[in-house]
Parts: sequence; structure tokens; C-alpha cells
Amino acid sequence: MGCFSCFGSSKKVVKTEVTGQTHSANVTPENACENTNLGGPRASDRAAGEKSPAKAFSYRELCIATGSFAEANLIGEGGFGKVFKGRLETGEVVAVKQLNHEGLQGSQEFLIEVLMLSLLHHPNLVSLKGYCTDGDEKILVYEYLPQGSLEDHLYDLGPDKAPLDWNTRIKIAVDAARGLKYLHCSVNPPVILRDLKPANILLDNQFNAKLSDFGLAKLGPVGDNTHVSTRVMGTYGYCAPEYAMSGKLTVKSDVFSFGVVLLELITGRKAIDTTRVRAEQNLVDWCRPFLNDRRKFGQLADPALQGRYSSRCLQHAVAIAGMCLYEQPNFRPLISDVLVALEYLASQPYNPEASGSGSRIRPRPSPSHRERGRY
Repeated sequence: MGCFSCFGSSKKVVKTEVTGQTHSANVTPENACENTNLGGPRASDRAAGEKSPAKAFSYRELCIATGSFAEANLIGEGGFGKVFKGRLETGEVVAVKQLNHEGLQGSQEFLIEVLMLSLLHHPNLVSLKGYCTDGDEKILVYEYLPQGSLEDHLYDLGPDKAPLDWNTRIKIAVDAARGLKYLHCSVNPPVILRDLKPANILLDNQFNAKLSDFGLAKLGPVGDNTHVSTRVMGTYGYCAPEYAMSGKLTVKSDVFSFGVVLLELITGRKAIDTTRVRAEQNLVDWCRPFLNDRRKFGQLADPALQGRYSSRCLQHAVAIAGMCLYEQPNFRPLISDVLVALEYLASQPYNPEASGSGSRIRPRPSPSHRERGRY
């Protein structure tokens, strides 16, 4: 499969406890922040990431912001609830996630997401503006990212929406890797995201990517511990095999999920697609024979790219994905090494003029899909 030196310089499973701590029913976001054992970023990362703490909004404030949660402001929906576009009294545009009272995300997951995003700040993590716990409401308020999720730009594209070009795909991969590196390497103890997938990678107007949805996040092993044990959760098609079989969780579990996302960026295929023939429904299983033969790497390229990419960079990207997808976690690289390799690829952008392949495909947001991101 090669090594990094060659580069030169969906269905959800039920959720469970996230930090390993047991929270009583009367725990609130305010006292949770006081009681948590989550260490913050190391000093070298603190200055760039510090932001104002999340605000406790009243239900009335959010009703005003969203027009009483009007359907006209609905921008996303899932098992967790609905996401609305809103405007605060300050004029700031936000995304407001109103959780179903009996939805997939329970009180504990809500608490953990508030806790994690209140303490962790990075340019490649979505920013939490605040929350609301009035009565039995569980509402999260995030920064608004107008291009929605990566999922919106990879699959089921309408005729008025161009596919992502190669350079943008690599840029998104780099941003996602930077977010994961922060969680794995700059936070003490490390944070394992556990639910990395295109629906949880959000995009701004410049296609800068930010990781979202921390309801399943869990603190990683510390000291002499090699893993943490927990119930298996996440999204089918993205879970690392050793985690799915034993519940043993490490940062390498996130690396596997990242490898799946990178394959999706390369191929334009979904991790699980039941509309395809049986042999091609699971992306990782379908790709295995190609990943084991470098001569076949080119066959994995998304046809929508129409050949507008560097064959050399494509081969390197496939090699990176293949290493992330090793079945043995010890053979997978650290996300910091993955990031170095991807940043090298990003430093070698595809130039259609130099390649004589015509003009580059540029992403054009579709008015009907651009705001359908999931938070």
C-alpha cells in the first residue's frame, strides 16, 4: 500500500454514555462544565481557539429568531429533530437544532454536545453559540454554515448543481483532518468523535469544512490504557471493525471513519448504498480489491470528475485512504501523519491549463439544496 514517505516534505445505532461519567437527571450544561474531567487544549493551541462561552437562550428568544420555528425556515431534519435557520436580536444568522422530545439524541447526548463544544474551539469545528433547556426543550444554537453538509455536494446532485472539483475535495479532506488532529492531539485527554461522516462535515461559502455533531464523542484512553470500552455506536458503514466487534475504542477508530470519508470524496459513492448491486453496496468492501493493487487505483475516481485531476495525486489519495482502512488498528497511521500527507497533496493543486484538460469544474451551490446541512 506504500507509506507516507513517498509524499516528500445511513443508519444510526442507539447511543450511550459519552464521557464515561454517570450524570444524574438534574445535571445542566452549566454545572456539567464545572464537574467535567475533560482537559482543555494544550497551551500552544489555546490562544487561537478561545471564544466566548455558550449562551443560555430562552425559548422565547429562539421562537423570535426562527419565526416560531416556521416551516419556511426549516433547513434540515433527521431522527434527532429539526434544524431551522434563525436570526438573533444581534442580527447574527444561526442554525437552531430543536431536538425531538423522544428522538435519537437523549438528554445525556445533548449535555455532552453542549459540554464538548463549549470547551473545544478550533477553526475546523462548528461553533456552538448557545443552548436552551426551558421546560422539556433541548435546543442547540450553532453558527450558520450556508453550504450545508459535504453529503449535499457529493450525492444525488440536481441538474443545476456541479460536482465538487478535485482541489475542493482535497481541501475538505485537509480541513476535516485538521479538526480531527485537534481532537486527538491537542486536547488532553483526547476526544474520539465516533460519528465522522459527510453529513457531519459542514461547509461555509468558501468550502471550508468544519466537524459537527458531538453527541457521540467520548474521551480517549489515558495513562497506560490502550483503549476505552463502550457500547458500539455510530453510523453503519463508518465504524472500525475492531470497535464494531469488541467495543474497544481508540483514536484509530476515527482514522478508519476518516478513510471511509476520503474514499467517498475520491469515488463519489456512498459508504452504504442499497440501490447498487449487492457486491457494490458497501463501499469499503467493494474497494478492497482496488486498494490492494496500485494499478487499479485510477478505476476508483468519481466519473463526475471527468478526468480533471492529477493521476499521481489520485494515486496518493487512494493510498492514504487505504492505510486508514487497514483492518488492524495498529497498522493505521495517526491522523497527524494523514494530515501531513494530505497537506502535501493540497500543495500540488490540479491545474487544468497545465494538464490540457479544459477548464476546471467549479462547485456551484444549488438554491434548492445549499441549506440542507445537518447539524
